[in-house]
Amino acid sequence: MNQDGLSLAYLSAAFGLCAVIGLEREYRRKSAGLRTHVLVGLGAALFMLVSKYGFADMLGRPGVALDPSRVAAQIVSGIGFIGGGLIFVRRDAVRGLTTAASVWLAASIGAAAGAGLLVLACAVTVAYLVVAFVFPVLARWLPRSPTETVLLRISYLDGRGLLRDIVSECTGAGFHVAGLRTAASLPTQTAPAQVGVLLELTGNGTREELVPRLSHREGITEVAFLEDEAD
Repeated sequence: MNQDGLSLAYLSAAFGLCAVIGLEREYRRKSAGLRTHVLVGLGAALFMLVSKYGFADMLGRPGVALDPSRVAAQIVSGIGFIGGGLIFVRRDAVRGLTTAASVWLAASIGAAAGAGLLVLACAVTVAYLVVAFVFPVLARWLPRSPTETVLLRISYLDGRGLLRDIVSECTGAGFHVAGLRTAASLPTQTAPAQVGVLLELTGNGTREELVPRLSHREGITEVAFLEDEAD
């Protein structure tokens, strides 16, 4: 295979592998999804290919020395600007770290594919899928600290006096309500007025027990732990 064909193969590999990561982020409705990850990976791969082949006509000239590792270093530092824009702080909780890390990883996979290290690029993509799908399952089995705070978002129909029952269900499931904020929405022609509640919970309660207890109550339209949506 000639140089152009080999370069296109490397770019195709970067496209496919980064698309896998992007699809996972897209499935979880994250701010950086399929397009972002594919573009980052393709860009990193192209930079590596330009570093490898783009200056061949300069070889052999006096005072000219090529160092492809310098391009890789610039990819690592440059991708930090994108990653930094995905991370934000809400109250005392940091959001977007996993998405920023996945963009950073997509750049490294694209760089590896552009350098011709396809086995490493594929292995890291598989490792990412393990981290994304297997690790959260394992983390649910770990004991939680009683002082850890989790955020629970609940929406319910206004005028039904459900807030006291919601707090009672949370305490009955082993949680302590450390904070509470509410916000009401006006009714429309297609939807009645609702109240949104954000609860700060601590304690040793289990989400698997609390969510069904709240979801089955009449008038409650949404129950979601924000920590599950954080990254």
